[in-house]
Amino acid sequence: MKAVIYHNPACATSRNVLALMRHAGVEPEVVEYLRTPPDRARLIALIAAAGLQVRDALREKGTPYAALGLADPALDDAQLLDAMLAHPILINRPFVQTDRGVRLARPSENVLEILPPVHAPFRKEDGEVVIDAEGRGPTKKPGQ
Repeated sequence: MKAVIYHNPACATSRNVLALMRHAGVEPEVVEYLRTPPDRARLIALIAAAGLQVRDALREKGTPYAALGLADPALDDAQLLDAMLAHPILINRPFVQTDRGVRLARPSENVLEILPPVHAPFRKEDGEVVIDAEGRGPTKKPGQ
């Protein structure tokens, strides 16, 4: 399976997603987006393919989000994209693209929707079970 992960190695969620992909037998192209950010067209395509709005792809925590006034609802998509391209840390992570689609893998389990079935147990760095010993993945809580 061809796959790409827009990865930040300093991010635990991103590291967990990369490990989960490899656990599923998928060796992705790893794009460290802080060093090599996607261009505008690629970023727009990723956001759209993931079924998100531009604002949904913005990261607030640990970024200049507040300092740049990006919470202002009057800002349009073009302005938000300009900020994301000027400050790639504002791009939420990790975006993953496979032959089965694109997901913003937050939480990391979202990536399972676009990977081959995973049956072997898998735990996140913090020990949280993603795939249990019986090969069962996360279950959605009522209302999700």
